[in-house]
Amino acid sequence: MKLATLDNGTRDGQLVVVSRDLRWAAPADASLPTLQAALEHWEAALPPLQTLYEDLNTGHAVGAFAFVPSEAGAPLPRSYQWLDASAFPSHGALMSKAFNLPHPESDRPLMYQGLSHRFLGPGEEVPFLSEADGIDFEGEFAVITDDVPMGVSPEEALSHVKLLAQVNDWSLRVIAPVEMKTGFGWIRAKPACSMAPVVVTPDELGPAWSNGRIGLTLKVDWNGQLFGAAHAGEMEFGFQDLIAHAASTRDLCAGTVIGSGTVSNANYLEVGSSCIAERRGSEIVRFGAPQTGFMAFGDRVRMEAQAPDGSTPFGAIDQHVVRVAGVR
Repeated sequence: MKLATLDNGTRDGQLVVVSRDLRWAAPADASLPTLQAALEHWEAALPPLQTLYEDLNTGHAVGAFAFVPSEAGAPLPRSYQWLDASAFPSHGALMSKAFNLPHPESDRPLMYQGLSHRFLGPGEEVPFLSEADGIDFEGEFAVITDDVPMGVSPEEALSHVKLLAQVNDWSLRVIAPVEMKTGFGWIRAKPACSMAPVVVTPDELGPAWSNGRIGLTLKVDWNGQLFGAAHAGEMEFGFQDLIAHAASTRDLCAGTVIGSGTVSNANYLEVGSSCIAERRGSEIVRFGAPQTGFMAFGDRVRMEAQAPDGSTPFGAIDQHVVRVAGVR
């Protein structure tokens, strides 16, 4: 099943069900006005949503209308909690090199709690104050949970994954190392993230959802040029491990979003990267200094997960970076 949110003038938008080919949508029942409401009552919400999804795919849905992915909002416009990990070892190693920081040695996932009161839609312009802050995109995947009890085991954790998402975790790379050295985590370096237009139930990916990992290629274009096409199957920790880590001392409420961290492959020189900082890290390793700059106002980044059959389950994030209005 595929779900999206359309702008209706409220902060949480209107929940709609989207057809498998992303061409058609229909509003969810009035008792499920938002995605958050559906997540909080998932067992009761699932049957009518699934029936509407089947009707959309067979052309029998009442009230169906053409779906325009670029005009959708973030499927979950705001969340009670956004927890982002760094589950790809090749990315972590290059980040340590790029920022000249010791790589944390731990047998536990690395994770921080980020801004969650707003997720940007897939076609929104993304405002920043200054190019000098080192504007960077970070392509990754995420899961959205129902209520997760404290102390959940990794084996039990996957049953709490209700939806899968594609995310652009924006970063300000000049600010990031300063905040990292304080030991208190990120505030200024991590603005709002963006979400692809639809979220999907795990069964939509078939065998591409396996062992708590999303086996899709994340294609990233920067200003119309292919930047990376890394495969997301190389996570060191699966989402079951990330959920169990996050819930080890607290429960997680329905609507918690947990990210994989930047999708990265060990053969990054062949497949490219999902963020600029990783490419800069590889340039430091090869040439002794970075050669690629960060984003400028007017730049465009497009991210789209691709299945082996060429389909794009989540739709595309396609955005321009702009200067904050009224700031020179």
